[in-house]
Amino acid sequence: KEYILKTKEDGTKITVRDVQLTLLEMMKDIDVVCRKHGISYWLTGGSALGAVRHKGFIPWDDDADIGMMREDYEKFQKVVHELGDQYVIQSFDTHKEYNVLIPPMKIRKKGTYCEEVNFLLKNKCKDSDGLFIDVFILDYVSENKAKDFIWRIRNGILMILIAIFENLHMNPLLLKKRFVRNAKKYGQINSGSRYIGYDLTWTFNSFFHPVVYLKESVFPIQYVQFEDTMLPIPKRPKDMLDVEVSVNHMSYPPLKDQVPKHIKDIEL
Repeated sequence: KEYILKTKEDGTKITVRDVQLTLLEMMKDIDVVCRKHGISYWLTGGSALGAVRHKGFIPWDDDADIGMMREDYEKFQKVVHELGDQYVIQSFDTHKEYNVLIPPMKIRKKGTYCEEVNFLLKNKCKDSDGLFIDVFILDYVSENKAKDFIWRIRNGILMILIAIFENLHMNPLLLKKRFVRNAKKYGQINSGSRYIGYDLTWTFNSFFHPVVYLKESVFPIQYVQFEDTMLPIPKRPKDMLDVEVSVNHMSYPPLKDQVPKHIKDIEL
């Protein structure tokens, strides 16, 4: 099936497949840099599900996500410029106007344009609105669910305040610094835990059912077929996909849900 994202005035169309092929080339470039510097990362969310269920993209998926442990993310920050001039890197470390409620880094492709469906968390960085790949930080989490819940509530409250200020066209820099600092500190105090999950800058999952899984289910990562290349997923992807997607992730969703969900406007 052809999933059309945009029909231009001249009748030409931009499809989900067009977007996927651009994202695929971006992921290949990222993989080269990560392999060169011994940086471990893996596909997450729908990208990982696509690798497992489709050996590539989910046919209607219009974005791509990767994750890496904080120590690898910090190494990646130092070498991500090696992707070259065709990319723009956006994060709170590079742009103080960056919205910290979205994934910690976006790698954007120059010469493209992408407007997301989410209007509450618009891109605040003025240097690029290009098509992007999200980079998530995975960090250690407490095995004590009560302690984990308390830390998530702390940043959950900050999330609400930050979102309010952002949508009033204000940059709550002190709140954002505290939000990011809380996430890093939480990972540090739980260093060595058997469990990892999205760091606490990602607060959109239930505080009672966060995305958390055993670290040993990830490493060593494995490279599997993804479209015409090989990309990394966890050693036991089911452990991650059960909590990140659904325990029924190998079953197709209803037809009404087999639609692209992230892109409002696109240019390639």
